[in-house]
Amino acid sequence: MSENTATRNQLQLHHNPVFDVSLNVHGGSKYIDDDGRPKRTGTVWTASSHIITAVIGSGVLSLAWAIAQLGWIAGPSAMAIFSFITYYTSTLLASCYRDPVTGKRNYSYSDAVQSNLGEFQVKMCGFVQQLNLIGITIGYTVAASISMMAIKRSNCFHNSGGKDPCHINYNPYMIAFGTSEIILSQIPNFDKLSWLSVVAAVMSFTYSGIGLALGIAKVAENEKINGSRTGISLGIVTPAQKMWRTFQALGNIAFAYSYSIILIEIQDTVKSPPSETKTMKKATRLSLTVTSIFYILCGCMGYAAFGDLAPGNLLTGKGFSNPFWLIDIANAAIVIHLVGAYQVFAQPIFALVEKTATKNFPNSQFVTKDVKILIPGFSYYTLNLFRLVWRTIFVILTTVISMILPFFNNIVGFLGALGFWPLTVYFPVEMYIAQNKIPMWSTRWMCLQTLSLCVLIIALSAAAGSVTGVIDSLKVYRPFKTSN
Repeated sequence: MSENTATRNQLQLHHNPVFDVSLNVHGGSKYIDDDGRPKRTGTVWTASSHIITAVIGSGVLSLAWAIAQLGWIAGPSAMAIFSFITYYTSTLLASCYRDPVTGKRNYSYSDAVQSNLGEFQVKMCGFVQQLNLIGITIGYTVAASISMMAIKRSNCFHNSGGKDPCHINYNPYMIAFGTSEIILSQIPNFDKLSWLSVVAAVMSFTYSGIGLALGIAKVAENEKINGSRTGISLGIVTPAQKMWRTFQALGNIAFAYSYSIILIEIQDTVKSPPSETKTMKKATRLSLTVTSIFYILCGCMGYAAFGDLAPGNLLTGKGFSNPFWLIDIANAAIVIHLVGAYQVFAQPIFALVEKTATKNFPNSQFVTKDVKILIPGFSYYTLNLFRLVWRTIFVILTTVISMILPFFNNIVGFLGALGFWPLTVYFPVEMYIAQNKIPMWSTRWMCLQTLSLCVLIIALSAAAGSVTGVIDSLKVYRPFKTSN
């Protein structure tokens, strides 16, 4: 998935009620938008930067492996196709930003679904979103621990001159990551800290850029381009493994392009006139062109460097080993990014459960009572026992699941399959059909439904490939025991 960390934080400012008050005090309609909120100032360029920041993330690290499964022809072609599908459905989604009758703005993806499709569909959308968010927190735990382990292994290889096999266990690093998330989860509104967006953007471009640079350097060192037209050879894998890996690779590519969930929020920062839809279509076209070029370069350079042996994570495992200090910097950037990103994606889950608990148990002291604790040198910290217990349990559960299933590529593929079809294709298509009152069985309706059905089949295949990959991995991996 693409990372939405920075963008989610940058968008919080736009909805801050403090700014409503200050702007109203000054008065003047030029400061107030059509709904009484602060005047929006976003442009094509700011929207494009939000999208690029949201899309480029840890998903880029698996693209070389994905292309290795598909080959030089199908690999880049699949990335281009997913890019086009994402662009097309994003334009459909952008068209659903305002109610065509009242002109009322939708401030979030869920608002757009509810406005166009009704209560049942918005509940389905919410379920998929929450499931996707839980999966992302598990994926981030795995990815962060792998990067921490890669730093330890890299230094071990360097210090031993390559003589020590450096077998290292995942579990201590997952526990360390989980412990840090338990602490951070107790900070109210952690996901709204202004500096988090800056750190996320810098870190994601740091490790992505390093991965691309190392790929180019490796190809130059090899003095040849590895790989084949059809991908990994049948001698290395069985025909069945080839098929499942192909499906899983499609899931990895889908994960890299998943950002539609925040497109409406980005659009809500864009000023009008010109119409937000027109601006957003330009921004989507520009940003996805830049992102696709960057993705194809990263994936192709990684494949060209390693061929059929392209690692699942370009910066860990059997990927690059020198210069070790640069690889350590890249992996450290991944860890720093994911420490904050975990909280950004976990906060909506926390908020939903806590809001539901407060609504159902309004008289419970355990749920509603806040205790103020003075922290010397700082201010008062508000402790809520339910928040402490619930968030701690959630982090522990995601950490334990990660320890049981520490398979980066399989999880990335499954998350791509889980989120891409419903959030990037199904809901935008259905909203566009409903808003434009496209007649059933008309040519346009048939084309849109055919697109949705084709992507659904790909998503189900990718999910099956990822699950098969987990099953195969579990045949040799023993949770809580095996060292790597």
